[in-house]
Amino acid sequence: MNKLLLTALTIAALAPAARAASVAGDGDWISRAAATAARQLALQADEVPAPGVFPRNLNTDFSIPDLEWHLEIPCSEFKPECDLREHPGKDNYMKVRYVKPRDWTSGFFPGSLWLAYELTGDKALKEQAAKYTNMLLPVSYMTDTHDLGFMVNCPYGNAQRLSPNDSIKEVIVRTADNLIGRFDPKVGAIRSWDFGPWNYPVIIDNMMNLQLLFNASRITGDKKYTDIAVRHALKTIDHHFRPDYTSYHVVSYTPDGGVERRQTFQGKADESAWSRGQGWALYGYTEAYRETRRPEFLRQAEAIADMIIKRNNTEDLIPYWDFDAKPSPRSPRDASAAAVIASGLLELSTFAKNGTAYRDYAERILTSLASPAYLAEPGTNGGFVLKHSTGSLPHGSEIDTPLNYADYYFLEALTRLRRLQQGKPAADWARVK
Repeated sequence: MNKLLLTALTIAALAPAARAASVAGDGDWISRAAATAARQLALQADEVPAPGVFPRNLNTDFSIPDLEWHLEIPCSEFKPECDLREHPGKDNYMKVRYVKPRDWTSGFFPGSLWLAYELTGDKALKEQAAKYTNMLLPVSYMTDTHDLGFMVNCPYGNAQRLSPNDSIKEVIVRTADNLIGRFDPKVGAIRSWDFGPWNYPVIIDNMMNLQLLFNASRITGDKKYTDIAVRHALKTIDHHFRPDYTSYHVVSYTPDGGVERRQTFQGKADESAWSRGQGWALYGYTEAYRETRRPEFLRQAEAIADMIIKRNNTEDLIPYWDFDAKPSPRSPRDASAAAVIASGLLELSTFAKNGTAYRDYAERILTSLASPAYLAEPGTNGGFVLKHSTGSLPHGSEIDTPLNYADYYFLEALTRLRRLQQGKPAADWARVK
């Protein structure tokens, strides 16, 4: 019998915000959450069926009527580029989905192992982290994806922070060289996808891959990586944001750098505010400010943070999958968006005038995530740490399921909060050099 007893996930089981408040008053809740995460990740590592694969999510399902209800359009109007995910079938339903190194999420599981080791000091987790990180070496040679920051910086960057050696530096720099190879100086941004109907698509998620470039500049002393990261961030400020500081998901550019089109790919509608995308923006501009001290990046991060606090209207602060989703128990939450937002806010709190409010808001998110409504019981949830995330609802993909990147950013937020409690900087990337 599989050691991981998989539980049915239902948003109707969410506990009220009062349960999160009880977590906050329960002594060292960070250590308790970290211990639960460590147990889950250790179980996951033991259950991986073959070398070179990584747990991504549990296979959930969808129905066309449900998608129509959430998107508020008939299926005949679904975006043609949003191919619906295949139904999992009864044998795979609620089973762990494993992915190969080329998947954009492959780096989050080993990255989570490094963070769990940092939080607990468990050397067995460190050994597993190194093992799964080494499996991602082929990714450092990839040139056909913008997700190299997720895939390499999360595992190898944390490895260099916590167990440094020169071979890790080589991997980071080689990967960064491949990422800047996707930069077009005429456009002024790093290309995201190589598929779809767009001429030169750039997605807000790409802000999350810039840390890889900042790290490469520290390692090599070469500013070219940071210079490209700055140009990308400035281009994104100019064209991704609406007057209220919500972000489009996708902006496609013409060959000379003009805007071809703006739209969504994973959000509710082109003019809606996809929740995780807003988290990517907040996080990305916070780290861009930390690395460059350019005031426009701090202003952008603060404006995005204020927008999120205004728009996120759930009682427990775990947002619906889109800020424009129907405010209903039927609307899926996105714990991954919550974790990204919390991690970004914790660091922003150390730079911003409104820092105390940002930190308080982030802690409220984390105590919700650490409550039984979202934090899995050991031995359940396929070994994932958090419940109730949403990957891409318009594709019928990963709806109300655990996701490996929700776990990663939850653990990162816990490490950042603990560091702040110890009087240290929230982020520790300065050690990668």
